[in-house]
Amino acid sequence: MANKKPRAGVAKSAAGTRMSADRLLHASQEAVEGLRERTETGHRAAGRTPPSENSSARTSGAHRAIDTSIREILPTTEDAKLLQQPGPRADFTRSDPWRVMRIMSEFIEGFDVLADVEKGVALFGSARTGPDDPQYAAAQETARLLAEAGFAIITGAGPGIMEAANKGAKLGNGRSIGCNIELPFEQGANPYVDTLINFRYFFVRKTMFIKYSNAFIIFPGGFGTFDELFEALTLIQTGKIYQFPVILFGRHYWAGLVRWLQSRVLSERKISPGDMDLMLVTDDPQEAVDAVVAAYDAQLDAARRRMEVR
Repeated sequence: MANKKPRAGVAKSAAGTRMSADRLLHASQEAVEGLRERTETGHRAAGRTPPSENSSARTSGAHRAIDTSIREILPTTEDAKLLQQPGPRADFTRSDPWRVMRIMSEFIEGFDVLADVEKGVALFGSARTGPDDPQYAAAQETARLLAEAGFAIITGAGPGIMEAANKGAKLGNGRSIGCNIELPFEQGANPYVDTLINFRYFFVRKTMFIKYSNAFIIFPGGFGTFDELFEALTLIQTGKIYQFPVILFGRHYWAGLVRWLQSRVLSERKISPGDMDLMLVTDDPQEAVDAVVAAYDAQLDAARRRMEVR
């Protein structure tokens, strides 16, 4: 009797949903709407009308400038257009080279505006976190202490944890920097940002976070927060940056991730034992600040030794 081929299983998403091309498209649309909802919730929790609901009125935040010269009618972000497959040859030569110039201009603007930032810390977390959330208060206090220690505070400029951090910077009489990103809807910037830069491209913005920060503090958040977390860890692991603290704030929130990294990723030797020491987990603003200050002092000592060797 001939062996029968094993029956192929039905592909399912991580949520257990049967997958198809239509479902994937629908999930993508739901993801954007979910991001919009979380951002709007963060603005409302702070007592503001979300810019996406009132984009025609002037608010104390960033506003997208629509460049119609290389933009389709559909409200597609520049990041999305860059990552799309190129169209006809004529279309490629007309648009992508200009995008390269635009990308270069974003780098130049970011470098120019932030050139004098010698001590900076980037704080990340959910846009949905409201002022009555303990994590909001913790982010505000952490940023205040850092500002008093002479560090500029850098965030994504939005509501929630980002707003708390920028507010803490102002309370600590420090520099409050916001790196806003173009989204399919108007995100706006929180009112506590005193230096605002608008970016169309995520990778340019991420470069600014890394280049002008001496540490990352990661508060509870979603995919965007995870992206910044693992971006920093990858750069440390590959020797691109060093003596760079990555601080996970909120032991309970991050406990599941840490356990999974230890029990699955580390046990299968996908990472090394020392990689787990790249992250500090804390619930104490002062402990987070002390770790940042200690690392900064170590960075200065290492720089002095390198100069002496030369």
